[in-house]
Parts: sequence; C-alpha cells; structure tokens
Amino acid sequence: MNFLERHDLPLSKIPKRWYNVVPDLPRIPDDYLHPVTREPVDREFMERLLPKALVAQESSMERWITIPEEVRAAYRLWRPTPLFRAHGLERHLDTPAEIYFKYEGASPSGSHKLNSALAQAYYAKLEGVDRLVTDTGAGQWGSALSLACSLFGIKALAYMVRASYESKPYRRNLMETFGQQVLPSPGPHTEYGRALLAGTPDHPGSEATAVSEALETVRRNPGDRFSMGAFANHVLLHQTVVGLETREQLAEIGKQPDHLVASVGCGSNMGGFAFPFVSDKLAGADIGILAAEPAACPTLTAGEYRYDFADGSGSGPMARTYTLGYEFVPPPIHSGGLRYHGAAPLVGLARHEGILDSRAYAQREVFEAGTLFARLHGLVPAPESAHAIRAVIDLAQECTRQRRHAVIVFCYSGHGLLDLGAYRSFNAGEMADAEPYEVALAAGEPAVAGLAG
Repeated sequence: MNFLERHDLPLSKIPKRWYNVVPDLPRIPDDYLHPVTREPVDREFMERLLPKALVAQESSMERWITIPEEVRAAYRLWRPTPLFRAHGLERHLDTPAEIYFKYEGASPSGSHKLNSALAQAYYAKLEGVDRLVTDTGAGQWGSALSLACSLFGIKALAYMVRASYESKPYRRNLMETFGQQVLPSPGPHTEYGRALLAGTPDHPGSEATAVSEALETVRRNPGDRFSMGAFANHVLLHQTVVGLETREQLAEIGKQPDHLVASVGCGSNMGGFAFPFVSDKLAGADIGILAAEPAACPTLTAGEYRYDFADGSGSGPMARTYTLGYEFVPPPIHSGGLRYHGAAPLVGLARHEGILDSRAYAQREVFEAGTLFARLHGLVPAPESAHAIRAVIDLAQECTRQRRHAVIVFCYSGHGLLDLGAYRSFNAGEMADAEPYEVALAAGEPAVAGLAG
C-alpha cells in the first residue's frame, strides 16, 4: 500500500518564537543600497516602504523573536502542519532512502505563504496602515496576503504577473473572494506599467515588473505600505515556523536529515524550511541543503553574486545576492512563483558561503515528477513544489546507485489544485519546455534581453 505515514505535533508545539539565522551565518548580509546614491539606505527610507516593526526585524541581530499571540492564534487555523513519510515514492523508486515531506498545502490559502502574510498584516494593522500593496507571481502570495489582511481588517492590493493573471484565473478569483483587489502587471494603472505596454503590448510581466508597480503605488499613497512575499530577511524569519516544526517532528521519530530540499524562486520557502538546520550544519552536521529551481530562471545556478535592483524599474533598494539581472524577464512558465531574477539576500549569501547547493530543472520533467507524486499519494503538488519532488527523485536514485541509506526531507510548499490547467496541458502532451536560460541568453531572445528595462 502507498498510504502516507503522518508524524504530527500537538497544537501546543506551534513555535512561540521565530528563528533569525543572521547571527549564526559566517558573516552578516551586505547593506541594502539606495537606488540613486548607492549608499546604505537609512531607516527613514525603509519605513516609508514597510511597517516599522518589519524594518526593525529586517536588521535584527536577535536570534529569537517572539511571535505575537494574535499571529500565533491565527496559525492555529492549520498549524502545526504534518510531516509525512512518502512510502509510495520510496517503493516506486526502489530506493534505500527514506523520504519525508513537510506538508504546507494545508493552510487556508493553500501554501506556506500565509506564515508571513499573517505577521505582516498584524504589524500593519497595529501601525494603522491603510493598505498593503504587493506583487505576486503565480498568486500564492497574493492569496495569502489577501486572506491575512481580511482577517486583520485592512485592505490589500496585489499586482499579479500578467502571464499568471491570465493563465491562473482561480487564484485571482480567490483574492477577490477574500475581498481584496488584484491587478495585472504590467497594466495601465501605473506610469511604469503604461510605459512597458506602450513598448511591448503583449508583455508577459515578471515579479520584477510587479514589484515596480507596487512600489510606485506605495510612494503615491501615504497610507500604503509595501508587503513582500519573499526576498526580505523578515519574510524568511516568519517562515521559520516550518523548519522549527520539522526539526521537532523529526526528533520525535528519532531521525536526522541527510538532505533538505526545497524549491527556490526567491527564497522564502527554502529559508523558512532549511535555515533552522543551518547552525547544525555549520557545527559539523553532514546535512546537504539543495535548492530546486527552473531551468528557465536558474537564479542560484546561473546567476552572478553581486549588487542588483530588486525591481524592474530600478527604483527600489539594491541588494547583494545571486541575480540574473533586474531587466531579465523569464518566459511564462507554469511555475509562476519561481519567475524572479534574484534570490533573497540571505539565500544568496548561504549559496555563496557553500551552505546550500542548487539544481535547475526543465518544465516537463518537473510536471512528470508532480504527476507521479499525485498518482502515488493522492496529493497534487503546486508546480513550485514539484521542483522539489524532481530533486528528491534525483537524490533517491543516487542513493540507489550508491547503495546508500539517507533521510531525505523536502518542503511541499503548496497544493496544486488551482494549477490543474497546467496539469491538463502536461497530461495532454501540449506542454513545452521553455528555452533554458543559457540558451535563450546566447540567442539574444527578447524575453531575456530586457523587456523590463
């Protein structure tokens, strides 16, 4: 039988503190730089963009930060999330590896994103913010923030990457059902969006274009603040509830991970899942941390480690991390949540310091892995999560060839029930692989050459 084996924690085991990895890293992250002066940004600059509490968390050197009781109470809607053992996948692969996964698809919005959305909405409400404005790729983050803002009684506006806005209408519908506003990016509602459409009417958009439109909107409206679904230190901080629970669940069954795997678009999933294990790794534990990303947008695998803008217009702060270039517009692959040109600075730093590795995968092999997992276990993974499953299969097959036992643990970051259109395309044999980043770059294709410039 292929039934999943579940390893749970009682409600009392929901973490009471978030873990800040910065004090445990080999060095602290580089400063954000002002887009014009190229000098480190000051608190005033950041507090015009973000709620003050989040600005404080962004630069905090405290290892543990207390989770507000109001946020923790909201976490009780679905946390703690289960840790499953994937017996069916093990048997199918005939591998000596043990495969476990942390299931974040149980949240009301369907992914891990709600862990940070609730915290950000809480702090914004406390500060009297009128509206949180954000970007969203495939819509997981926009859905999570829309729900969180509704629960805490404030407004939200999400600029959704146009390619996903058109191909994933149900996530757009979900945001609207939660009572919030969602607009396509690029779109006619900002100067930046209008300029992009004037030059390229069928512009597919990217996370970077959506960030630019969100920042422009925030600067125009004093009562607005920007909200990030990934990238920032404070977002990865909030997501550590995932890794902290995983650590305890593994300890309860007497297991130590040999491999930790998560998909990476920007890094909230990877950071939240793996960072609570980083101090063990740096202390000598033999733990491999692997980021799975799309071949069409392989930020950690093919990017350069340098300063770059976080948004397509170059109007926001600059950060030092792995980047494909802020003008890069990825092709409209189905894993919309992984179409971002740069990694979160903390994830980029971890990659640069050799704490984690990365592998890039083509779209069809990712959906092949996601479909296999669904047929074995009855859970349909989001395309983003299917990248991690693809990497897990590779690791398990390596264990088979080497006749080596290993405990592989991955983060199932969200369900794919709103991505069934993409699965239909794969099942019908209609899905094509986008050109790998290196091939498209060498050919000078417009989608890579800088539509967002």
